[in-house]
Amino acid sequence: MKKNYIQTNKTLWNAKVDAHIASDFYANEKFKAHQNTLNPIELELLGNIKGKKILHLQCHFGQDTLSLARQGATVVGVDFSDKAIHYAQQMNQELDLNAQFICCNIFDLKQHLNQTFDIVFTSYGTIGWLHDLGEWASIVAHFLKPQGVFVMADFHPFLWSFDNDFDHIAYAYFNREPIVEQEQGTYADRDAAINLTSISFNHSLAELFEALLNQKFEINAFKEFDYSPYNCFNKTIEIAKDKFQIAHLQGLIPMVYALKCIKK
Repeated sequence: MKKNYIQTNKTLWNAKVDAHIASDFYANEKFKAHQNTLNPIELELLGNIKGKKILHLQCHFGQDTLSLARQGATVVGVDFSDKAIHYAQQMNQELDLNAQFICCNIFDLKQHLNQTFDIVFTSYGTIGWLHDLGEWASIVAHFLKPQGVFVMADFHPFLWSFDNDFDHIAYAYFNREPIVEQEQGTYADRDAAINLTSISFNHSLAELFEALLNQKFEINAFKEFDYSPYNCFNKTIEIAKDKFQIAHLQGLIPMVYALKCIKK
Protein backbone atom coordinates (compact mmCIF):
# COMPACT_ATOMS: atom_id res chain seq x y z
CA MET A 1 0.00 0.00 0.00
CA LYS A 2 2.70 2.49 1.07
CA LYS A 3 4.78 2.17 -2.09
CA ASN A 4 1.68 2.24 -4.28
CA TYR A 5 0.17 5.42 -2.81
CA ILE A 6 3.49 7.27 -2.83
CA GLN A 7 4.08 6.51 -6.52
CA THR A 8 0.47 7.35 -7.43
CA ASN A 9 0.70 10.72 -5.69
CA LYS A 10 4.15 11.43 -7.09
CA THR A 11 2.76 11.02 -10.61
CA LEU A 12 -0.04 13.44 -9.73
CA TRP A 13 2.23 16.08 -8.22
CA ASN A 14 4.73 15.87 -11.05
CA ALA A 15 1.84 16.60 -13.41
CA LYS A 16 0.81 19.61 -11.32
CA VAL A 17 4.18 21.36 -11.33
CA ASP A 18 4.07 23.05 -14.74
CA ALA A 19 0.49 24.23 -14.20
CA HIS A 20 1.35 25.61 -10.77
CA ILE A 21 4.44 27.49 -11.91
CA ALA A 22 2.46 29.11 -14.76
CA SER A 23 -0.56 29.95 -12.59
CA ASP A 24 -1.73 33.26 -11.18
CA PHE A 25 -2.24 31.42 -7.90
CA TYR A 26 1.51 30.99 -7.37
CA ALA A 27 2.47 34.20 -9.26
CA ASN A 28 5.97 32.87 -9.71
CA GLU A 29 7.39 35.88 -11.55
CA LYS A 30 6.22 38.19 -8.75
CA PHE A 31 7.75 35.80 -6.26
CA LYS A 32 11.10 35.91 -8.01
CA ALA A 33 10.94 39.72 -7.84
CA HIS A 34 11.49 39.55 -4.06
CA GLN A 35 7.99 38.59 -2.98
CA ASN A 36 7.61 36.66 0.28
CA THR A 37 5.13 33.75 0.15
CA LEU A 38 4.94 33.06 3.89
CA ASN A 39 1.75 34.10 5.69
CA PRO A 40 1.35 35.98 8.99
CA ILE A 41 -0.02 32.77 10.56
CA GLU A 42 3.27 30.88 10.27
CA LEU A 43 5.55 33.93 10.45
CA GLU A 44 4.27 34.70 13.96
CA LEU A 45 5.19 31.21 15.15
CA LEU A 46 8.54 31.10 13.34
CA GLY A 47 9.71 34.40 14.82
CA ASN A 48 13.15 35.75 13.95
CA ILE A 49 14.79 33.05 11.82
CA LYS A 50 17.94 34.90 10.77
CA GLY A 51 20.88 32.54 11.20
CA LYS A 52 18.66 29.54 11.99
CA LYS A 53 18.95 26.13 10.33
CA ILE A 54 15.54 25.09 9.00
CA LEU A 55 14.31 21.83 7.46
CA HIS A 56 11.23 22.40 5.28
CA LEU A 57 9.26 19.20 4.68
CA GLN A 58 7.10 18.72 1.57
CA CYS A 59 8.25 22.00 0.04
CA HIS A 60 6.67 21.61 -3.45
CA PHE A 61 8.71 23.75 -5.90
CA GLY A 62 10.31 25.79 -3.16
CA GLN A 63 8.69 29.22 -2.90
CA ASP A 64 8.32 29.06 0.89
CA THR A 65 11.75 27.46 1.25
CA LEU A 66 13.34 30.30 -0.69
CA SER A 67 11.28 32.84 1.28
CA LEU A 68 12.84 31.42 4.45
CA ALA A 69 16.29 31.74 2.88
CA ARG A 70 15.55 35.35 1.95
CA GLN A 71 14.98 36.02 5.65
CA GLY A 72 18.46 34.84 6.50
CA ALA A 73 17.89 31.18 7.39
CA THR A 74 19.96 28.25 6.15
CA VAL A 75 17.28 26.01 4.66
CA VAL A 76 16.93 22.49 3.28
CA GLY A 77 13.72 21.78 1.37
CA VAL A 78 12.45 18.23 0.78
CA ASP A 79 9.83 16.98 -1.66
CA PHE A 80 9.13 13.70 -3.45
CA SER A 81 8.42 15.33 -6.83
CA ASP A 82 11.61 15.31 -8.89
CA LYS A 83 10.06 17.84 -11.26
CA ALA A 84 9.28 20.23 -8.38
CA ILE A 85 12.77 19.89 -6.93
CA HIS A 86 14.31 20.54 -10.34
CA TYR A 87 12.44 23.86 -10.56
CA ALA A 88 13.32 24.72 -6.96
CA GLN A 89 17.02 24.21 -7.63
CA GLN A 90 16.79 26.33 -10.77
CA MET A 91 15.12 29.18 -8.87
CA ASN A 92 17.61 28.94 -6.02
CA GLN A 93 20.44 29.40 -8.50
CA GLU A 94 18.64 32.13 -10.44
CA LEU A 95 17.94 34.10 -7.25
CA ASP A 96 21.45 33.50 -5.89
CA LEU A 97 20.19 32.04 -2.63
CA ASN A 98 21.76 29.35 -0.45
CA ALA A 99 18.89 26.87 -0.02
CA GLN A 100 19.46 23.18 -0.62
CA PHE A 101 16.87 20.76 -1.98
CA ILE A 102 16.50 16.99 -1.61
CA CYS A 103 14.20 14.84 -3.72
CA CYS A 104 12.77 11.93 -1.73
CA ASN A 105 9.62 11.01 0.15
CA ILE A 106 10.11 12.06 3.75
CA PHE A 107 9.89 8.51 5.08
CA ASP A 108 13.23 7.88 3.34
CA LEU A 109 14.84 11.16 4.43
CA LYS A 110 17.26 9.59 6.92
CA GLN A 111 18.97 7.93 3.94
CA HIS A 112 19.58 11.32 2.30
CA LEU A 113 20.29 13.76 5.13
CA ASN A 114 22.61 13.57 8.13
CA GLN A 115 22.27 16.76 10.16
CA THR A 116 19.99 18.36 12.73
CA PHE A 117 18.12 21.65 12.65
CA ASP A 118 16.93 24.47 14.88
CA ILE A 119 13.49 24.41 13.24
CA VAL A 120 11.47 21.88 11.24
CA PHE A 121 8.66 23.48 9.26
CA THR A 122 5.74 22.22 7.16
CA SER A 123 2.63 23.97 5.89
CA TYR A 124 -0.68 23.76 4.02
CA GLY A 125 -1.72 20.51 2.42
CA THR A 126 1.09 18.26 3.63
CA ILE A 127 0.22 15.53 6.12
CA GLY A 128 -2.96 14.56 4.28
CA TRP A 129 -0.72 12.82 1.74
CA LEU A 130 0.96 10.65 4.42
CA HIS A 131 -0.37 7.35 5.73
CA ASP A 132 1.37 7.21 9.12
CA LEU A 133 1.61 10.23 11.42
CA GLY A 134 3.49 8.23 14.05
CA GLU A 135 6.36 7.59 11.65
CA TRP A 136 6.13 11.17 10.36
CA ALA A 137 6.43 12.63 13.88
CA SER A 138 9.46 10.43 14.60
CA ILE A 139 11.15 11.88 11.51
CA VAL A 140 10.38 15.43 12.64
CA ALA A 141 11.91 14.66 16.04
CA HIS A 142 14.94 12.91 14.52
CA PHE A 143 16.01 15.99 12.58
CA LEU A 144 15.56 18.50 15.41
CA LYS A 145 18.28 19.53 17.82
CA PRO A 146 17.45 19.26 21.54
CA GLN A 147 15.11 22.16 22.35
CA GLY A 148 14.52 22.52 18.61
CA VAL A 149 11.21 23.90 17.37
CA PHE A 150 8.61 22.35 15.10
CA VAL A 151 6.25 24.80 13.39
CA MET A 152 3.27 23.68 11.34
CA ALA A 153 0.34 25.40 9.66
CA ASP A 154 -2.20 23.40 7.71
CA PHE A 155 -5.78 23.30 6.55
CA HIS A 156 -8.07 22.18 9.33
CA PRO A 157 -9.00 18.48 9.12
CA PHE A 158 -12.69 19.35 9.52
CA LEU A 159 -12.57 20.82 5.99
CA TRP A 160 -11.66 17.46 4.50
CA SER A 161 -14.91 15.94 5.78
CA PHE A 162 -16.89 17.98 3.24
CA ASP A 163 -17.56 17.37 -0.43
CA ASN A 164 -15.77 19.73 -2.83
CA ASP A 165 -18.62 22.25 -2.78
CA PHE A 166 -19.06 22.18 1.01
CA ASP A 167 -22.70 21.13 0.68
CA HIS A 168 -22.58 18.00 2.85
CA ILE A 169 -20.31 15.72 4.89
CA ALA A 170 -18.79 13.25 2.44
CA TYR A 171 -15.85 11.69 4.32
CA ALA A 172 -15.07 10.52 7.84
CA TYR A 173 -13.22 13.05 9.99
CA PHE A 174 -11.12 10.15 11.28
CA ASN A 175 -8.41 8.24 9.42
CA ARG A 176 -10.35 5.05 8.77
CA GLU A 177 -9.26 4.27 5.21
CA PRO A 178 -7.39 5.82 2.27
CA ILE A 179 -9.43 8.27 0.20
CA VAL A 180 -9.02 7.44 -3.48
CA GLU A 181 -10.24 10.11 -5.91
CA GLN A 182 -9.86 11.18 -9.52
CA GLU A 183 -8.47 14.72 -9.67
CA GLN A 184 -9.36 16.91 -12.63
CA GLY A 185 -7.42 20.13 -12.90
CA THR A 186 -5.75 21.52 -9.80
CA TYR A 187 -6.54 24.06 -7.10
CA ALA A 188 -4.16 26.53 -8.78
CA ASP A 189 -5.66 26.07 -12.27
CA ARG A 190 -9.06 24.38 -12.46
CA ASP A 191 -8.71 24.03 -16.25
CA ALA A 192 -5.29 22.36 -16.23
CA ALA A 193 -5.10 19.21 -18.35
CA ILE A 194 -4.81 16.88 -15.38
CA ASN A 195 -6.96 13.81 -14.79
CA LEU A 196 -5.16 11.51 -12.39
CA THR A 197 -5.73 9.43 -9.28
CA SER A 198 -4.92 10.78 -5.82
CA ILE A 199 -4.69 8.84 -2.56
CA SER A 200 -5.02 10.86 0.64
CA PHE A 201 -5.70 10.37 4.34
CA ASN A 202 -7.83 12.33 6.80
CA HIS A 203 -5.97 12.90 10.09
CA SER A 204 -7.92 14.21 13.07
CA LEU A 205 -6.37 16.73 15.45
CA ALA A 206 -6.29 14.04 18.14
CA GLU A 207 -4.26 11.76 15.85
CA LEU A 208 -1.84 14.62 15.15
CA PHE A 209 -1.40 15.56 18.81
CA GLU A 210 -0.96 11.94 19.86
CA ALA A 211 1.79 11.45 17.27
CA LEU A 212 3.66 14.54 18.49
CA LEU A 213 3.19 13.80 22.20
CA ASN A 214 4.48 10.24 21.69
CA GLN A 215 7.73 11.83 20.49
CA LYS A 216 7.91 13.87 23.73
CA PHE A 217 7.14 17.17 22.03
CA GLU A 218 5.87 19.96 24.24
CA ILE A 219 3.06 21.79 22.45
CA ASN A 220 3.33 25.43 23.51
CA ALA A 221 1.12 27.12 20.90
CA PHE A 222 -1.99 26.02 19.04
CA LYS A 223 -4.36 28.28 17.11
CA GLU A 224 -7.39 27.82 14.84
CA PHE A 225 -8.52 30.27 12.17
CA ASP A 226 -11.88 30.76 10.46
CA TYR A 227 -10.27 31.65 7.12
CA SER A 228 -7.76 30.33 4.59
CA PRO A 229 -4.89 32.54 3.41
CA TYR A 230 -5.28 30.89 -0.01
CA ASN A 231 -8.21 30.95 -2.41
CA CYS A 232 -7.95 27.25 -3.16
CA PHE A 233 -11.46 25.99 -2.36
CA ASN A 234 -14.80 26.19 -4.14
CA LYS A 235 -17.49 28.76 -3.26
CA THR A 236 -15.18 31.18 -1.49
CA ILE A 237 -15.56 34.83 -0.58
CA GLU A 238 -12.68 37.18 0.28
CA ILE A 239 -13.46 38.81 3.64
CA ALA A 240 -10.18 40.79 3.75
CA LYS A 241 -6.91 40.80 1.86
CA ASP A 242 -5.67 37.18 1.57
CA LYS A 243 -8.42 35.88 3.86
CA PHE A 244 -10.95 33.55 2.27
CA GLN A 245 -14.01 31.81 3.71
CA ILE A 246 -16.63 29.45 2.28
CA ALA A 247 -19.45 31.84 1.36
CA HIS A 248 -22.38 29.91 2.83
CA LEU A 249 -20.33 28.84 5.89
CA GLN A 250 -18.77 32.23 6.47
CA GLY A 251 -17.20 32.37 9.92
CA LEU A 252 -18.86 29.13 11.03
CA ILE A 253 -16.12 26.53 10.52
CA PRO A 254 -12.37 26.27 11.22
CA MET A 255 -10.30 26.42 8.04
CA VAL A 256 -6.69 26.50 9.23
CA TYR A 257 -4.77 25.55 12.36
CA ALA A 258 -1.19 26.29 13.39
CA LEU A 259 1.00 24.91 16.13
CA LYS A 260 4.45 25.24 17.65
CA CYS A 261 6.21 22.45 19.56
CA ILE A 262 9.50 22.13 21.41
CA LYS A 263 11.58 18.94 21.33
CA LYS A 264 12.21 18.07 24.96
